[in-house]
Amino acid sequence: MKKRYSRKEKADAIGRILDELYPDTPIPLDHRDPYTLLIAVLLSAQCTDERVNRISPLLFAEAETPQEMVKLEVPEIEDIIRPCGLAPRKARAIRDLSNILLEEHGGRVPASFEALEALPGVGHKTASVVMSQAFGEPAFPVDTHIHRLAYRWTLSTGKNVVQTEKDLKKVFPRESWNKRHLQIIFFGREYCPARGHDPQACPICRKYGRRSLFKAQKG
Repeated sequence: MKKRYSRKEKADAIGRILDELYPDTPIPLDHRDPYTLLIAVLLSAQCTDERVNRISPLLFAEAETPQEMVKLEVPEIEDIIRPCGLAPRKARAIRDLSNILLEEHGGRVPASFEALEALPGVGHKTASVVMSQAFGEPAFPVDTHIHRLAYRWTLSTGKNVVQTEKDLKKVFPRESWNKRHLQIIFFGREYCPARGHDPQACPICRKYGRRSLFKAQKG
């Protein structure tokens, strides 16, 4: 029978595993500054980081500042970013938020959740990524992958990403949030994929995974 651990005990142990496997946490999206990071994160919605890193240089070759971006027409932006999916919506958001940055923020990306989330196409997760990776503000961006792993590891109830973020912030120290969310993403890609996952071979699931994972494997 597997030993029962509290969420905090599991989080501490999982944190040690993640620190050993990923002592360095490079930012997956290529960027030069807060603005290009913001655009890259916006493009990453329902798109892989790998594809964004192939497409974003093409966009930034045309416009890598708000001043340059507003000179492009929405269809021009759309044509470039089409491989990232949701191109019409993303292109309009990129054009509109660039204009707002110029009109309301002096052409700079604001370093506040409230101001970022007021921008077109920028939700809480995108704002959290920018705040943590561009400005070093403690944040715990939760995407569908982190949401899935937090549930697998019984660190969260898994009801929704909002609850998952709250649960993870409770069990991981605030000073670890910025690296921890990246470590979880890296770990999920390498050891804990959505499909074809073997919980017995997973360094975390085999000890801290939800029991239903093993029942499903036996079934």
